[in-house]
Amino acid sequence: MISNTQILFCLILLSLCTIQVLSADSKSSNPYILNCGSSNGGTDSDGRKWSSDSQYISGNSTTARAQYQDPSLPSEIPYMSARIFSSSSSYKFSVSPKQRLWLRLHFYPSSYNSLDKSDSYFDVTANGFTLLNNFSASITAEALTQAYIVKEFSLIPVESGNLNITFTPSSSHKKSFAFVNGIEVIPMPDIFHSANLVGFDEQTVDVQSSTLQTMFRLNVGGQYVGPANDSAGLNRTWYDDSPYLFGAAFGVTSEAQKNVSIRYSNNVSESIAPVDVYSTARSMGPDPEVNSNYNLTWVFQVDANFTYVVRLHFCELQVTKVNQRVFDIYVNNQTAQPAADVIAWTGKIGVPLYKDYAAFVKDKAGDDELWVALHPSVSMKPEFYDAILNGLEVFKINDTSGNLAGPNPVPSQMLQDAEAAAAAENNPSPPAAGSKNKGLVIGGVTGGAAGVVVAAAVGFVVYQRKKRSHESGVGAWLPLYGTSTTLTSRKSGTNTGSTSHVSSLAAGLCRHFSLSEIKHGTKNFDESQVIGVGGFGKVYKGLIDGASTEVAIKRSNPSSEQGVNEFQTEIEMLSRLRHRHLVSLIGFCEEEGEMILVYDYMANGTLREHLYKCNKPPLSWKQRLEICIGAARGLHYLHTGARYTIIHRDVKTTNILLDENWVAKVSDFGLSKTGPNLHQTHVSTMVKGSFGYLDPEYFRRQQLTEKSDVYSFGVVLFEVLCARPALDATLPKEQVSLADWAMHCQKRGTLHEIIDPHLKGTSINPECLKKFAETAEKCLSDHGLYRPSMGDVLWNLEFALQLLEHPDGERVVAEVRANDAYAMHNATLAIEEKSTTASVPVDELTNSTVVFSQFVNQQGR
Repeated sequence: MISNTQILFCLILLSLCTIQVLSADSKSSNPYILNCGSSNGGTDSDGRKWSSDSQYISGNSTTARAQYQDPSLPSEIPYMSARIFSSSSSYKFSVSPKQRLWLRLHFYPSSYNSLDKSDSYFDVTANGFTLLNNFSASITAEALTQAYIVKEFSLIPVESGNLNITFTPSSSHKKSFAFVNGIEVIPMPDIFHSANLVGFDEQTVDVQSSTLQTMFRLNVGGQYVGPANDSAGLNRTWYDDSPYLFGAAFGVTSEAQKNVSIRYSNNVSESIAPVDVYSTARSMGPDPEVNSNYNLTWVFQVDANFTYVVRLHFCELQVTKVNQRVFDIYVNNQTAQPAADVIAWTGKIGVPLYKDYAAFVKDKAGDDELWVALHPSVSMKPEFYDAILNGLEVFKINDTSGNLAGPNPVPSQMLQDAEAAAAAENNPSPPAAGSKNKGLVIGGVTGGAAGVVVAAAVGFVVYQRKKRSHESGVGAWLPLYGTSTTLTSRKSGTNTGSTSHVSSLAAGLCRHFSLSEIKHGTKNFDESQVIGVGGFGKVYKGLIDGASTEVAIKRSNPSSEQGVNEFQTEIEMLSRLRHRHLVSLIGFCEEEGEMILVYDYMANGTLREHLYKCNKPPLSWKQRLEICIGAARGLHYLHTGARYTIIHRDVKTTNILLDENWVAKVSDFGLSKTGPNLHQTHVSTMVKGSFGYLDPEYFRRQQLTEKSDVYSFGVVLFEVLCARPALDATLPKEQVSLADWAMHCQKRGTLHEIIDPHLKGTSINPECLKKFAETAEKCLSDHGLYRPSMGDVLWNLEFALQLLEHPDGERVVAEVRANDAYAMHNATLAIEEKSTTASVPVDELTNSTVVFSQFVNQQGR
């Protein structure tokens, strides 16, 4: 007979064993967030804590720190430190045998311990699955115009409880090495099941037992959602969907009204997608005739010969009844779902759900693409001919051999042709036998004006999967617009002047400084002389000509692998441009590998440092208006004062400088391009610029026009009015982007609530404020066609200034004076332009990419 005491003892022992098992499972389920190569981890810009990787690594490896921090990196951690492998090495993690895992690998291709990033080719495997094969982070970053790469995988549960991630340098490349900057291993709920195979009735794909790679993850109709704002602690990143929309028909976006709350159901939990995804949507628009004649379509570049799962997220935010909004879903031109009705599926408004569809992408000629399209189900005769989508994810499924790796992306043929043309331009005679100079890399183009031609010809970069010698996983789900700069290369060694990045024409139009002059003027680049830091490098205050002239000296970062194109473009442009509202380039220095530019010194710094996050007295409204007018005059000159339009491409408040008299001058022409001629409407080019200011149409089509500058200037106008950054991640989601938030407030009539508090109660009369806000609003139109020209913007700002000086009752006087000011600017423009071209030989100027003519085609409002 067992006593009560014995029973109680057994129960206690069983409870203790259960607690121990649960504790073990809990411990093994902890996430690993590793800053590779770092001894102490650190905290990133989102506040996430990263640990050192040293206790998890086995095999031969070294640690290193990147020599250069690209300005587009989201955080120094984990990208500035790296773990380097010269032979096969593995990480080992203790994990739960019952849970799927998110695995994220972070790569920042840069110079580490004098290693050449172009030599890095390697494989990555995880418990028998090949994740990357012959992967080159350098090639991938260059082809995708990204500074860093994130690869995300969803691994099936590891039955042994030990996850092994192995990095192996490629045996087919000499000096090859492997590296990684960051690793995340995060337990995840089982959010995958079976998916219907498109084109095959009643056939499904078993996704649950597959390892997946995330190719794309989009917040459709909404904004960027960072890892810190993802749901269920899964640290996913959700990107804007607009760059993937096909054509000009991108529908309309909407968000849940205050009376609509997102309510998860038993079938869909927060782990599927965060509230931010389900509370915004993209639909087709209000016109049934238009909607019945087009598809709302997204296009994705993918690897051939793999099966993909397309996950569509839905949440009805507007209609409440069945058959009000019914639409068909197509994947790769095949019907995936006829007569989709979100309300019929969920029964209520504000209830999320998702649908998974699988499709096999065959190997075919040209680029391999995955199309997702929505179209109203006309045959169902719904109340509204419309479709809706809230989120979209694309996952690649491992093949039968456990492989997920595809080929490395490569630059387009246009880029390769441009490189060949540049090499021919700069090497007219064949190189001698054995010569090491077998071509030029992007950004290392020499020969002056030819470099600008190449920059214009390079165009935007696309994936190409055919005729490739390199293999890897292309599925970098960080989209094209994940950075504001492109990785370029810079020649090694010193430059003694025998090989210059500057054309003889440009060099003849501005002064050449010796390096000793520059060092003397900056006290040998003393840190006490630094007055600014940018993507190109540091800016020093200096003295020249016997300490009689103050100048600003911009020095390229010596360890930077960027800057050659920017350096030569700045000189090529500014050596020919002379205008009161453009910063003046005095000269340059190009010795011993240095690239240095010398400008007039702007005593009052940048416009931004007088708007926010500074201890300087706030600018008056009149000062702000006059500064905006000055900047508009400079941009108007670029757009219309030359035979070819010059597009600045990086208009922002830090590139508007103020002299001792508060005269505004547009600066930093490193990204500028010559625009289309009379027979063109745009220039095709890879996306560059600064986040928060970039034209969304430029994003979508990679087609640059002067209206892209107009959009950026519209952001500047709201920045001046509201005294806040173009992007502020600390604010609520809907307020992060100044352009979006200001437009929202302008349309709702609440703009006065977000203007700079220093301006409230001052003498801004309503007419002046209304004209200024309307001008900024027009600049931010989605379509460039509907944006005003820079001349129109200038006239409207002149008019706003006159309304300030001549309040209500004198509107006619204000308009007359605005006309007078605008006409005077145009007359000055023509005079300055004559004097500029007079100093340049006609034959050289005609052959240049930057040429000028008489000011013509003056435009009104």
